[in-house]
Amino acid sequence: MAGPHPAVARLRSAVRPALTASDQPVLVACSGGADSLALAAAIAFEAPRAGVTGGGVTVDHGLQEGSAARAEATARLLRGLGLDPVTVVRVEVGSHGGPEAAARAARYDALRTAAARHGARIALGHTLDDQAETVLLGLGRGSGPRSVAGMVAENPPFWRPLLGIRRATTRAACAALELPVWDDPWNDDPAYTRVRLRAEALPLLEDVLGGGVAPALARTAVLLREDLDLLDRLAADELGRLAADGGLPAGAVAELPSALRRRVLRGWLLEGGVPDLQAVHLTAVDALVSDWRGQGRVDLPGGAGVVRTSGRLVLHAPDDPEEPVP
Repeated sequence: MAGPHPAVARLRSAVRPALTASDQPVLVACSGGADSLALAAAIAFEAPRAGVTGGGVTVDHGLQEGSAARAEATARLLRGLGLDPVTVVRVEVGSHGGPEAAARAARYDALRTAAARHGARIALGHTLDDQAETVLLGLGRGSGPRSVAGMVAENPPFWRPLLGIRRATTRAACAALELPVWDDPWNDDPAYTRVRLRAEALPLLEDVLGGGVAPALARTAVLLREDLDLLDRLAADELGRLAADGGLPAGAVAELPSALRRRVLRGWLLEGGVPDLQAVHLTAVDALVSDWRGQGRVDLPGGAGVVRTSGRLVLHAPDDPEEPVP
């Protein structure tokens, strides 16, 4: 008896290890596109064999005509694959950060809610090609090493088992299984930066560099993430050693290597409840130890602020500029 199509076998092999390693239920976030649909089919096949509940969730953003009917059709398809439970979630998309960012924020909020309701992991269909695009976006925007490190496979409640799988493989798997793929027209709209990266920039790089660009970018993300994870652990250790009474000794922090020092300061500010911390804020706080010239208070998002006093950095609460954060 012939085995499954090679593309189908690759998808099943990609999801199998994590399914057998945990009995936590899994919900596949599925739009009806090739990537998430191929993932849904693989999990529908492997989850029962691993003794794991496999379900699905599709999000209706309400941004395109017929979106509700499309979401319901996707849900029926998921149920036909054997996934259960399957739910459709309608979200209200705001405007903050532009249409792409607003839709993504609404979708992820809905998926987190679904994960909490079912005590489940959310399986996402991001592929190696998505990873390459993410790395290239991070490089182009100068967003820092963490953005260049791309997406992680495990970021609870989210699970991305296809980061080593090419987009062509998911489409081949859907074809082999005769699954009706829905191609979102927005994925071909050049008004969106990621679409132009996919359709123009990456093919050009592949041509100029002789191929292999997408796997190389994905490998870069893995290598960089390993370094960043180590730096984060070292910074957490230093913060635990230096932090006392809510403050930090400026001299001791200044002696740290810059990459470690900024992570210590960032961790300290986040632990203090500072929201929406940006590079400009971190740079200003860093200057209180690395370029001390008697500067005054550094104002931060949410109304908090940092001052250097008696050789220590002190974080003041938003409601009272003279009250240190405990």
